Amino acid sequence: MHLGRLATATLIGGFCWQAAGVIAQQESVPATSAPTSASAPSQETDPATQPDGTPTFRADVNFVRVDVIVTDRNGEPVADLTADDFQVFEDDARQTIEQFKLVNVDGNIHPGDQPIGEIRTAADQEREIGREDVRLFVIFFDDYHTRAINALKVKRPLTQFVENHLGQKDLVAIMYPLTPLDSITFTRRQTSLLSAINNFEGRKYDYEPRNSFELEYSEFPTEEVERIRNQVVMDALRGLSIRLGGLREGRKAVLFVSEGLGSSLPANMRFRNAQVPIPDTTRPDSSLEDTFSFFNHGELMARLRRVFDAANRNNAAFYPFDPRGLAVSEFQIDEIASPLADRDILRQTQDTNRALAEETDGRAFVGQNNIEKGLAQMVRDSSAYYLLGYSSSQAPDDGKFHEIKVRLSDRVRPRRLQVRTRKGYLAPTIEDVKRAPPPPRPATPRPVQQALASMVQIASSGRFVRSWIGLSRGDDNKTRVTYVWEPLQGASNARREMPGRVSLLAATEAGDLVFRGKASAPDGAGNAGQPPPAAVAFDMTPGTVELRMSVEDGSGGVLDTDMQKIVVPDLAVPGVPSMSTPRVYRARTARDVRALANDALALPRVGRDFLRTERILIRLDVYGDAAATAALLNSLGQKMVDLPLAPAEVGGTHQLELPLGSLAPGEYVIEITATEGGAAIKALVPLKVGR
Repeated sequence: MHLGRLATATLIGGFCWQAAGVIAQQESVPATSAPTSASAPSQETDPATQPDGTPTFRADVNFVRVDVIVTDRNGEPVADLTADDFQVFEDDARQTIEQFKLVNVDGNIHPGDQPIGEIRTAADQEREIGREDVRLFVIFFDDYHTRAINALKVKRPLTQFVENHLGQKDLVAIMYPLTPLDSITFTRRQTSLLSAINNFEGRKYDYEPRNSFELEYSEFPTEEVERIRNQVVMDALRGLSIRLGGLREGRKAVLFVSEGLGSSLPANMRFRNAQVPIPDTTRPDSSLEDTFSFFNHGELMARLRRVFDAANRNNAAFYPFDPRGLAVSEFQIDEIASPLADRDILRQTQDTNRALAEETDGRAFVGQNNIEKGLAQMVRDSSAYYLLGYSSSQAPDDGKFHEIKVRLSDRVRPRRLQVRTRKGYLAPTIEDVKRAPPPPRPATPRPVQQALASMVQIASSGRFVRSWIGLSRGDDNKTRVTYVWEPLQGASNARREMPGRVSLLAATEAGDLVFRGKASAPDGAGNAGQPPPAAVAFDMTPGTVELRMSVEDGSGGVLDTDMQKIVVPDLAVPGVPSMSTPRVYRARTARDVRALANDALALPRVGRDFLRTERILIRLDVYGDAAATAALLNSLGQKMVDLPLAPAEVGGTHQLELPLGSLAPGEYVIEITATEGGAAIKALVPLKVGR
């Protein structure tokens, strides 16, 4: 299905300090889907692109996705290529690129970005992972294949990696071989990551059981224990790849901290019982040792192929980090091994790490003592790459490996750019096709993500108020800016001072004063037992305004300050539909709702946390001759039910009453749409319903 680009003009307003306000997102939707001259240039191809610009990636078994890293001679990413600059070949057969996207992020917060949300629930994690400006990393601690002494060596470089290379938006998870996949959680908290790094302990060649699973095979021969450990690690890596593929499209980087998987042990370390260090002399260790070692290593590499396949299918790139550094031997002095066995086993473990990186388009940090540049390169690889998708012309179902080659067109070939991508993929079998799961549910639209993110409370900041900014038509073709604040319950400093008023100063970018005033806290408890809000309003000519707020106590002492810029739109353009920021009121009973509906001067609430026993009233102004409708969306942006939007009795043109008792606890969005001719505007009101 072809969904051409829609020209959009977006205004985000009504959420500010404490990010607790209503988000009013207006978009102009032309009657035709054809691009217009006003459209912003895009790096996406038209096919399968959602109206908000997010690519919709197909999920059928014959659709292949591949990320491509393009760098110049200096190793810097190249971000000016188009779909026409790429040629994709599968088994030397040219493929048609159906989906194309440039991913270019740095993990940092920039002016105008949606705020990052705190991760408290699985839904919060899913929403943050789904953001296109978030990079995803996993640090996999392979304690089974890392010596205790070498585990100490990784702590400093990994600590520097977390402190120096991760951005404010980046999400990182920590995993061990026995970590259940459903318990993997991603975090932005450096303290948690640094604590996990500091607690890492290596257990290579240490066979003491530490849990019931390990106890089951603790008295097996050491070679069998090593095989089980290898299989546990490979199964964990394969499962992790599949899990990451289910979380999002695009590149995911796994930092695999391991000395590599070994396929054999020297004779004096082969015990019949891993708990009894008595060498097993039943297997000859003469001329047949090389044969045993050769076949064991071949079997290990064959099993690793399943990991490569899962990683390639799910765009997971592995970056093995060998903590041994520039190693010259595998075994210590007290671990007697022949020089030949020592050399071969060291080479085999390094080879598994190199193969893991090479086959998944990662990089191996093997045989080097300084990996600072390598870790920085891993971050760069996740920051700038092209995501290509095509339907395989061969539609293979033979279960065999199919080679992928990506070349640049003749137009850019003279630039001598370097292209990196995975080597290919393992095609599904007929049985795999029959068992193929249904397509994944669509990603949450970005406006819905922004609306939900606006509810995040900065609870740890120690601030005293949360606020909301509403925009509506003012007098003389100006726009009215209404600033509403309410105290944060339980927020205080060491003196337990409570905010008494907020001083507001508004100025243009040129420094011209627009408004100066104070909004003092009223007396009383407010409705629904909540602290009452206070407000101040002023009219201004549309444009960018800088708001400076100071929270003061009852005696005028400053408790807190903040500053932000907002773009004030022109809501009086003839022939163009426009809408005020929706105003949300909280009530306990139907009688409270009726009282609010008849009170034109009632101040809207700032908070968006409600109880199922409460009701809300939403009031707004729709300008022009537009027809307005409303709908309730779930946290994924999917429509649940239409809501009745009626004429307002006072204080606006439209109002909506919603009892919350029928909603399950969770996050929701009310979408209000006004249409006129071929244009539409939308406002999104986020809600969080508790028990």
